[in-house]
Amino acid sequence: MVKSIIFALNIITLIMKLIGELEKIISQYFKDNLIEGSPAELYNPINYILALGGKRARPLMVLMSYNLYSDSVNDVLSLAKAIEVFHNFTLIHDDIMDKAPLRRGSDTVHIKWNENIGILSGDAMLIKAYSLLEDLSPEILKNVFLAFNKTAIEVCEGQQLDMNFETRNDVTIDEYINMITLKTSVLLGASMKVGAIAGGAEQIDSNKLYDFGKYLGLAFQLQDDYLDLYGDTEKFGKRIGGDIVANKKTFLTLKAFQKADNNELVELNNLFASSNLSIFEEENKIEKARTIFNKLGVVDCMKKEIEKYYELSLQSLASVNVAEGKKAEIRKFAESIISREV
Repeated sequence: MVKSIIFALNIITLIMKLIGELEKIISQYFKDNLIEGSPAELYNPINYILALGGKRARPLMVLMSYNLYSDSVNDVLSLAKAIEVFHNFTLIHDDIMDKAPLRRGSDTVHIKWNENIGILSGDAMLIKAYSLLEDLSPEILKNVFLAFNKTAIEVCEGQQLDMNFETRNDVTIDEYINMITLKTSVLLGASMKVGAIAGGAEQIDSNKLYDFGKYLGLAFQLQDDYLDLYGDTEKFGKRIGGDIVANKKTFLTLKAFQKADNNELVELNNLFASSNLSIFEEENKIEKARTIFNKLGVVDCMKKEIEKYYELSLQSLASVNVAEGKKAEIRKFAESIISREV
């Protein structure tokens, strides 16, 4: 009996590819399958942002989810790329809206070229993302397409809410969580779901894997908000304090307003009313915000929130009807998300 169990676990280990192996497969596939065409001004920015790499978390999640049900991930590489191309389309447009100068430590597309090229190249990426779904077999295409479409419109809704919040002073933490769920988390959830659908998972399990990705996405975005103010520029790949300079409503700022007394509220209102500052004034603003946040203990509140969603993600994963040994790499991936510095 013991030998049978050990044999079964060894088989699982052989079938389940390690994260590092999947990352190499994704990286090579992207290098070998550039999005080419003419004019160059349309396609060069597309390949530029894709070549910047990043964490490749979403295509990795597609492959990991699919790998729960099938030992060959080659059949869903185009699906994984579709998710990543769509994600990077949103980044090009988000960077234009946010006037962001850096993405993954390099010039954003609209800085390297211009805003018009950024808009058009982003549009082309969205179309290319959908065209990559054409490789899917007819029996799974419909369900993947439905999940993809639902997620695509939700991401747009989340971005609009994010912009709406810029002119509102009454945003609640619950509203903020809903916004980042739409803007960020649903795409991580969908990455897990479409991989499971392609692998032949039962609907109940594909939904649980969606929940895993969604909750992990919330923890991921909250960690991103933390790193925006407390991270290292070289490791993080973006300017530290960008959310503060842009007067963004994040969990940190909303929790600070929630916990502040009258004097601290005046200080916070004055701080976040400022705009069009010099570089020196921006750095001073960032440091003042960090000082207030530290005083109010909002970082500890955020860490508890991150832990809450991380635990919810693990609970969702645990309920998926797949052998526990097959989930090990996905749990390892979740741990890396929470402990990341970039």
